[in-house]
Amino acid sequence: MPGRHKPVPGCKLVKRALCFIINLQFRCVAMAIYYVDGEFVDSTEAALPLSDMAILRGYAVFDYLRTYNTKPFHLREHLVRLRKSAALLHLDCPWSLEFMEEKVLELLRKNTFAEATLRLLITGGDSIDSITPGSRPRLVIMAAEMVPFPAHWYRDGVKIITAEVTRYIPGSKSTSYIPAIIALKKARRQGAVESIYVNENGQMLEGTTSNLFAVTGERIITPAIDILPGITREVVMGLAGKQFKVECGELRREAMDRFTEFFLTSSNKEVVPVVQIDEDFHAAAPGPVTGRVMELFRRYTQSW
Repeated sequence: MPGRHKPVPGCKLVKRALCFIINLQFRCVAMAIYYVDGEFVDSTEAALPLSDMAILRGYAVFDYLRTYNTKPFHLREHLVRLRKSAALLHLDCPWSLEFMEEKVLELLRKNTFAEATLRLLITGGDSIDSITPGSRPRLVIMAAEMVPFPAHWYRDGVKIITAEVTRYIPGSKSTSYIPAIIALKKARRQGAVESIYVNENGQMLEGTTSNLFAVTGERIITPAIDILPGITREVVMGLAGKQFKVECGELRREAMDRFTEFFLTSSNKEVVPVVQIDEDFHAAAPGPVTGRVMELFRRYTQSW
């Protein structure tokens, strides 16, 4: 037929090879193994029934950690906190610490990440009336590749904001994150990386996914009430306590000018210096105490 080009020999094979490579690359990026309700499954096939209380009512708790040198960071402490979170919400947790620990380690062996993040979830299970939890909760463990935050966060420091938010049962790491999502969206619109909750008394408590520290002189202060006790927070308090006076106390929003430095801690952020809070606190660069704490934590994790 006039104007019709004959296919170049081998063209179809090239196209097929390209499609195979593209599909393979996509699978490599997306591929992960999860543990869901007693089974190890591909992440693309992992699912919960729509009848699960986690979906119907947001009735679930979780915990989050990462690995260093391929080993889970303070795994036992995270599992203890997970069980405590469940207990505070009267959510059954029939699995022992040893069982959950075994499943986490098995999951890491089944994945091939250089460094991984781990998210453990205990759901309320199915409900016969969409409100009353049943007697069979579900355990989910998700693994993903650890993706570091931008280097300039740690070199130059970050901006954070405050938000008047009161968490329900703050000692439980529940999946009820609507206030946190709204607060974090507000932060992002203002060029900030985190939003710090402030209670009705003007006390700064914690961030949506991080704990807060302030520095005055040689003293490091962190809130202790109405917060989720962070595992990284506890580690940092122990490390910093060997060189500085670390104490729990009030951090009042109207008294930010009393402090010379602020920093955040969390499993994925590690130790992040803060150079701006709203329009009330400004620092030209991360302070020396924060820098020393960052170095102490870095050495600790390198030898983990």
